[in-house]
Amino acid sequence: MVAENSPETLRRPIEVGILAVPQATASPIYGMQEVLASAGRDWDFLMQGTPGEGLINASIVSMDGEPMELSNGGWVKPAKTLDDRYCPDALCILEVVFDPASGPGDLFARETRWLKDYWRKDGLIATACTGAVLLGEAGLLAGEDATTHWGFCDFMARRYPGVRMHPERALVASGTGQRLIMSGGGTSWMDLGLYLIARFCSQAEAVRVAKVHLIEWHETGQQPFASVSHQRQSDDAVIGRCQQWVAHHYDQPSPVAGMISLSGLSERSFHRRFRQATGMTPIDYVLTLRLEEAKQILETSKVSVEAVAEMVGYQDAAFFSRKFQQRVGLTPAQYRRKFGGVGRLPANE
Repeated sequence: MVAENSPETLRRPIEVGILAVPQATASPIYGMQEVLASAGRDWDFLMQGTPGEGLINASIVSMDGEPMELSNGGWVKPAKTLDDRYCPDALCILEVVFDPASGPGDLFARETRWLKDYWRKDGLIATACTGAVLLGEAGLLAGEDATTHWGFCDFMARRYPGVRMHPERALVASGTGQRLIMSGGGTSWMDLGLYLIARFCSQAEAVRVAKVHLIEWHETGQQPFASVSHQRQSDDAVIGRCQQWVAHHYDQPSPVAGMISLSGLSERSFHRRFRQATGMTPIDYVLTLRLEEAKQILETSKVSVEAVAEMVGYQDAAFFSRKFQQRVGLTPAQYRRKFGGVGRLPANE
């Protein structure tokens, strides 16, 4: 391995492998390759008309090097093979698709064996979205901070004991020497690419690449994008009935009291069973429902923040705004500016 910004890194391109497996998707793989390959090359072309010298050699790699069809129907032809001789400066593992109900099983057994050996050789592993699952399968996340797509954070927390999940963060660096780099879901692989360019080349070069590709850093993390995917229907029939009721009555006064009355349980028993069934306190559950509805209203309408607060059950708009910012990471007005235009795109007739 070569230390970042060392004299040797200035004499040769940095080697970054981008892992391809049949469960991967094409766009992050090819997108990451293009962003990394842009370092040192494209800014000079735009400014001077002549491409500069590339600073990073981004190679698509796999266990056997054979062409493969990916999960979304795209095809990829890896350039290199993961064997004992291949030891890149960094290896990227991007989005992979699997059934969270059953877990990845042995899907990535060969890759995780290689990762364990690479880690012992002081390798740097960078993941985006569900690619972080391979770190867990390789046993590298015990006692470490981590992130992944916000919809899979609960899955990882259950499957890999000792991991400290941060669903709100778009980027986490952990492990010995900060050699485990994880980004969240969606397009946060772009953040990961910029991070690697800054780490191995320079911060200035990362800024230039961001300008070339119009990449906006996700400085607010994943909070504004998170939804209520973890609020699955409880197997507890009593609590499940209360979930169904509150889904239509969260905007009423004292919805928690309404659920307690509906359940026929004592207040103490209800709180205990609700938390056991959902992983949340009743009041937190109601807050999440209210804020999710508020997001939808802010995205698709121009009604005032005061009106939004009242529509989801709050008489005090200032209290609503504080709760919204604490949970979402943006004020209601900031959220509307960020997502309102997308929410009002015209639908096909």
